[in-house]
Amino acid sequence: MKRLCAALLLAPALAIAQQGTPDTAERRRPEPQLPISAKPARPQAANPAPVDDSPAGQLLQALKPLYGPSHGGIADKAMIEVPKGYVFFDEAKSRQLLEIMGNPPQNGNYVLAPQSLDWFAVFSFAPVGYVKDNEKIDAEQMLTQLKNSDTRENEERKRLGLNTLHTVGWKVPPHYDPASKRLEWGLAVRSDSGNSIINYTSRILGREGVMKVVLVADDETFYEDTRVFKNTLNGFRYKPGASYADFRSGDKVAQYGLTALVVGGAAAAASKKGLWKLLAGGGALLLAGLGKMLGFFRRS
Repeated sequence: MKRLCAALLLAPALAIAQQGTPDTAERRRPEPQLPISAKPARPQAANPAPVDDSPAGQLLQALKPLYGPSHGGIADKAMIEVPKGYVFFDEAKSRQLLEIMGNPPQNGNYVLAPQSLDWFAVFSFAPVGYVKDNEKIDAEQMLTQLKNSDTRENEERKRLGLNTLHTVGWKVPPHYDPASKRLEWGLAVRSDSGNSIINYTSRILGREGVMKVVLVADDETFYEDTRVFKNTLNGFRYKPGASYADFRSGDKVAQYGLTALVVGGAAAAASKKGLWKLLAGGGALLLAGLGKMLGFFRRS
């Protein structure tokens, strides 16, 4: 696809030598077919890469991700089912992919995406302890705090040579589902160049911390991408003993609640304890470079 040509130009060091005749094109945003099970399945051997000489296919052939149907392990804490038509990148390959897309170099990330690479979902685990979920959500107050934090975060982006970002408002206000233990919201941000970037964020509460999941989508495809993305989350499972329900007296308890997970208070608190690298880069900060690149792809 033309939309990934720019990404390949950003990575001349990648040895993309495999060529072939393309199969019938995958349908855009394939609907994942997830076999839901009570226990996370063991990781399966990687399926062979389909022959695909499109720019997206060439990038996948270079990075060699895990092809679905299969299962991907996330930070030794959880598993995600990888449906047919999707790919999963382990930590090392996720770092490569995100750097190619113009993001700051970071470890601890795991990427799930359709083979078309139309959108990405990035998983990372924050070992902040058990977060109590009895806090009332005030979306208006949260938005004010996010806007107030723009200056501080943009100073870091400038230091890294990245474009600055400015919070616009909620695409989807924060909401918490006590059944799935998922806190979710959609935030619209704007770059200096005028590009609109949408980050849809999920925080999945666990016994020892929080699984951070960030989807980046274009404004015009936001609702469709989010619907498919949320369906893939049905295949997420914490490993036995690591789920929210596995909490036991004496476990570490976080000193903040749901609000801090949205506005970044968790990252600020953890930075004082030397955990900045694990928690830095919340929704907009982590994948803004990727969002900008995706916007370029879809205009090309």
